[in-house]
Amino acid sequence: MICFSVKLVYVNILLTLTRSVDGWIYFFGGSYCDSMSSLLLPIVVLQCTYVGALQVIGGSVTVIQGGTAILPCHVIDTNDDLTQISWQRKTREKPHNDNFLTILPREGPLFVNVGDDRFKYIGNFNEKNGTLQLANVALKDEGRYTCIFTLFPSGNQKTEIPLNLLVPPFTNVKDNLPTLGKEEVLFATCTAAGSKPPAEVRWLTGALGDKVRTTTNSTHYDNDTTTTVSSLFGVPTREINGHQVQCVISGDSFFTEETLPFTIQVYFSPTEVNIRAISEDSFECVTEANPSANFTWSRSGQSLLQSAVKVEGAKLQLLSRTSDLNGLYQCEASNAYGRKHAQLYVHVASGTCSAAWASFAVFLFLNVIGAAAWWFFKSGYFQRFFPMHGDEHSDPPSPRSPGDGHGQDHQKLQREESA
Repeated sequence: MICFSVKLVYVNILLTLTRSVDGWIYFFGGSYCDSMSSLLLPIVVLQCTYVGALQVIGGSVTVIQGGTAILPCHVIDTNDDLTQISWQRKTREKPHNDNFLTILPREGPLFVNVGDDRFKYIGNFNEKNGTLQLANVALKDEGRYTCIFTLFPSGNQKTEIPLNLLVPPFTNVKDNLPTLGKEEVLFATCTAAGSKPPAEVRWLTGALGDKVRTTTNSTHYDNDTTTTVSSLFGVPTREINGHQVQCVISGDSFFTEETLPFTIQVYFSPTEVNIRAISEDSFECVTEANPSANFTWSRSGQSLLQSAVKVEGAKLQLLSRTSDLNGLYQCEASNAYGRKHAQLYVHVASGTCSAAWASFAVFLFLNVIGAAAWWFFKSGYFQRFFPMHGDEHSDPPSPRSPGDGHGQDHQKLQREESA
C-alpha cells in the first residue's frame, strides 16, 4: 500500500477509531472519548493506493560487440497516468549514475546532456513502453541501465536492465621462421586477442603426433578482456617441413568455432646445385631451398650474349651454335638464408671447321682400310683363308718320306721368289 496524499479534515466522530470500507483510515488528533457524544476534532487523512498488481518489466541483455541491443522496459497492470519516462546508466564509461535521457508525452525523447545518435526510442509512450535501442554497442557501454516511470498517483516505478557484452577476439597465426636444425624451436603462435569471455585455443596436428608439442598462456586485462596464445614447438627437420596443421579457436563470443590453417615451414639455404641438360642446347639449374631459390646465370670473364642465349629463371638456352658461345657458365641459386652455385663449360665448333674435320676423318679412315687390305693380300692371307676357285678340287698331297721335306721347301721358296 502506497500513501499518496495527506488531508486535514474535521469530522464528527462517534468512536475512537473507525475504518470505512472505501479505504479511508482515520487517526484521531487527541485523546478519545468513551462517551457516545459527538466530538469535532482535527485528524490527518492518508489516502493510499494498493499497487501490488503493478509490474515494471525489464530483463537482462547480452549482445556481441558491434551489434544492436534492445533495452526492454514497460509497465503493465496499471491505469495510472504516465507523466514521464527517464533513463539512467552506470557503465564502464560512466561509472557514476548518469541521467542521460528523458521521454515526455509531447516532446518525445530528450537527451539530458550530450546526445548519442546510437540510442533510439522504439517504445510507445501511450502504451507505457519505454524500450530503447542501442546500435553499434561497444565495451564502454557495458553496465546497468535503469528505466524509471513517473506515474500518478502511484509515483516513480523503475527496473534495472543489465547489459552484458561478448567480445570476439582478433585472431591470427604467426610463423616464427624456424631454420633447419637439430634442436627444438618455436614453429608458430596462434593468438586470440582481447576476447570476452576468454577464448579457447588449441592445435590439431594430425599425423605429426609426438613430433610436436603445444603450450597455452592467457593474459587478463582491466577491461575484462583476455588474450590467449597457444604455441607450437618441434625440431625443424626437412621431414616436418610442409606439414599442414590447424589452429582452432572457440568460445561464447563465437557463433561457430574458427579454424586457421597453417603449413609448417622450415627455412634453409640452397642445398647442392646441379645443372642438368634438358636438350642439346638447353640446360636447367636444380636445387632444394626454402623459400624457393632465385637463379642467376653468368659467364666467366664476360657478359652473356643476349642475342645468342635466352635465360628464363633456372633455364639457359643457346639460341645459336657458334664458337662465340664457348666459355664457362655459372648458375647461382640464392635465397635469404644463403647461396650456392654450379658451373657448366660450353664448347661449340664453327660450321666450317666441323665440315673440314669431318672430311679429313673420312679420308683417313679410307686410307687405313685400303692399306690394311693391300697388306693382307700381299702376305697371302687371302689365299690361305679364301682359296681360289681352281684350287678347291686339287688332289690331296701324296705321302712323302722325311727326306722329301727339303725339296718341298725349296719349291715353295722358288714360287715366292717368282711371285
